[in-house]
Parts: sequence; C-alpha cells; structure tokens
Amino acid sequence: MFATPSQVSILTVSKLNRFAKRVLESEIGLVWVSGEISNFVAASSGHWYFTLKDSQAQVKTAMFKGANQRAGFRPKAGDKVVVRANISLYEPRGDYQLIAQHIEPEGVGQLKQAYEMLKASLQEQGLFDQSHKQAIPAQVTRLGVVTSPTGAAVHDILHVLARRNPAIEVIIYPSLVQGEQAAASIVKQIEMANQRNEVDVLIVGRGGGSLEDLWPFNEEAVARAIFASRLPIVSAVGHEVDVTIADFVADARAPTPSAAAETISQDSQVLLRNIMQSRQRLQQSFKQQLRHNAQRLDIVQANFNAASPLRQMAQHRQVLSSLQTRLANSHPKTAIAQQQSICKQLQERLQRATHNQMNALTGHLKQNTQALSALSPSKDIQQHQKNTEQLKQRLRSCQHDRIKERQGRLAALSGVLNSVSPLATLSRGYSISYQDKQIIRSVKQVKTQQTLITKIADGEIVSTVESTKRSAQ
Repeated sequence: MFATPSQVSILTVSKLNRFAKRVLESEIGLVWVSGEISNFVAASSGHWYFTLKDSQAQVKTAMFKGANQRAGFRPKAGDKVVVRANISLYEPRGDYQLIAQHIEPEGVGQLKQAYEMLKASLQEQGLFDQSHKQAIPAQVTRLGVVTSPTGAAVHDILHVLARRNPAIEVIIYPSLVQGEQAAASIVKQIEMANQRNEVDVLIVGRGGGSLEDLWPFNEEAVARAIFASRLPIVSAVGHEVDVTIADFVADARAPTPSAAAETISQDSQVLLRNIMQSRQRLQQSFKQQLRHNAQRLDIVQANFNAASPLRQMAQHRQVLSSLQTRLANSHPKTAIAQQQSICKQLQERLQRATHNQMNALTGHLKQNTQALSALSPSKDIQQHQKNTEQLKQRLRSCQHDRIKERQGRLAALSGVLNSVSPLATLSRGYSISYQDKQIIRSVKQVKTQQTLITKIADGEIVSTVESTKRSAQ
C-alpha cells in the first residue's frame, strides 16, 4: 500500500472543476472570438448550442435564450461569425466553453470596427463640430438631390415636395449609391453641384439597406466632400435607425429622404395653415347649414306625425272597442250586421283619409324638398327624399297590416257571438220552455195541467204538464 503524504491537499473532481471555472471567469472574463459555426443545435428551451472552430482548434459555445433573441438572425453551420462571450467551464463534464452574449456575421464586425475608427479620427479633426455647419435656408426655391435617379429616395422626395410645396424646383445629380464605385460617384456629384452653384441646398442620401449597402456614405472621401461643400447639405441615408459618417459631417441630418424633403419645405406650412383655417370656416358654415336644415326637417316630421294615419287608426280602435261593448249587449245577428257595416264604412273612410293625407303630405314634402334644395347640398336632399320614400312605404305597409288585423279581430268577434247565440245553442239539440212568455228556469214555476211552449231549432211544441219532479240536491 502507498501512503499519501499528509502535507498534500487532495481535491475532489467537483472542487477542481469549480476552482478552474472560477479562475477562467475571473482572470480572463469577456472576450471577442471569431470562427466558423458547426454542430449548431437550437434546443426546445430556446437556447443555442454550437461549436466555434478555425483550421486548428475548436471550442464549445452556448448562447442562452435571453441573449440570442437580440441577435437579429439565426446562424447555421458554416457561418463565419464574431462572438462576444465569457469564458466558463461546465462543471459536470469539465468542458471548457464560451457563454456567448452577442453574435454577428464576421464581415459586419469588421465594417463596424472600420466605422468606429473613421468616426473617431474625423471627430478628432473637427469635421463634426457645430461651428463648421451651415444654416439650412428658410426659403428654398431650387433643391439639388445627389442620389440614384431610379431609387426609392428620389421618388419619396419628389412625392413629399409635390404634396407640400410643388413650387420648389428639383435638380437631380445622378449618382451610384451602392458598390465599390459609389463613393467616388457621390463625391463627383457633390463637387459638380458646387461648381454649378444652381441650387439653394443639397440632399445627399439613399433609401434603407444593410450596413454593406450604406457603406459608401461611411467613406472618408464622401465625408470630406460634404465638409468642403459651399452648399448646405442635408444627409438623408437609410431609415431612422441608420446613422452614417455622412450624417455627422453634414450641416443637417434627416432620418429618411422623405424627412429631408419635409425639412427643406417648411415654408409651405403657412399656406397649409391658411388652407386649414379656410377649411374649418367652410366646415363650420356647412355644419350650421346642416343644423338649420335638420331643424326644418324636424318641423316637417313633427307635422307629418301630427297628421299621421296612425293617430287616426288609434281613434278608430277606440271606436271599435266601444262598438264591441255594444255588440256584446245586443242581438247577435243585428250586432254583427251593424259592426260589419260600420267596419266597412270605417275602412272606406280610413282609406280616403289616408289617401288624402298622403296626397297632402306628398305636396308638403315636394315643397319642402324644393326649399331644402336651395339650402342644402344635393346629396343630403337626395338622402332625405330616399328616407321619406321609405317612410311612405312603411306607412302603407303599416296601414295595410292594421286593417287586416282589425278585420281579423272583427271576424273573431263575430265567431264568438255566433258561438254564444241562443239560436246556435238550439241547433245543437237544446230547447227553451216558456209559460206566459217567461222562460222556465225551475220546476217551482210549473204546476200540473198548465200549458207550456217548448222552442226547439225548427219550431215550437205545445204541451200540458202532468207532473213535475225535482232533481236530487
């Protein structure tokens, strides 16, 4: 057996890995590493696991969900990237690894580095100082634009000027805005515009794109051409989030080409305010006229409602109710005949009254329509006429439905009266006995040897009482 020296400190594997992890994280910390991605795995938890390698070595890398959601793209095997990461160690397996906080394509990282270096250099030379910047003219009559003649930027600028101030004349200095030759082309057109000296201000820019697409506006030659320009220059490159070196050097920066056109056409706001004020006055006058016409229409509607056949129908309903009461207290056949005659008369009167009322209302509506046509817009008058026609149709429909309802109720009442008529009762086999024209309702009224008259459905029977018998109580 071998004895272990007592002075030697013995570590467990877990303690060793924990110690190694602490040393890696505290002594090295955050690093930038470039390499090629392989073995990429997007776990269901949202975390990314991949290997970062070059031609001689590789290192395992983890990028957790919170960090990779800010990446802006999803890498794949074979992509060359730059990673900002913390060095760590996975204790259970003792694997040395990177914990990535940021990832970007390798070329983009190089461009950003060149961008920051040139920005710092030009700033140190004073090209960004406010003291060198020229004021943008308050009134622009002729505008120069250095951009692609077929790009979206020139279209946006012309569209905004056509809307805000069409009087501004636009001169386009056609230039490349993307590719290796773009920077030299932009410089040439800026210098040409200064030589001609035919515009009040220059807009230099293009539409949005990637960092590589916008790179000509990060070239030093373009920055120095903008700085040397005697003409005021508004830089308008990309979208609002895009910021180029040209933006820092230019006399003014606009987040987009459209915004640049808005900036140089500010004086048209006076005309716009005048138009808006005139529009408000016109709207107020129109609203007052509409309110006046609405009030007149309300008066016409009130008169129409006051003479509406619906009111007359309500009165006729009261008359019918009274007639029904009287009908219940009178002889069935006579009452039915009277009610039928009255109903027919009422129907004829109602139809005549409705016809006369409709003619009168139609005449009033025509007069009101002519009066309103002189006061209201034609479209509103046509709409009111349409609404009136709809009301007339609804009124006719309502009148027809009410008359049918009254006729139905009258027929029902006639049926009820027939059902309770004594004649109907006799026809079902019943009889009525009289003595001295009084209806006999009890055997107490009858004595033996008295003569009775019994009325049945088809005649009368004369009989003599021989005896009576009372029903058991």
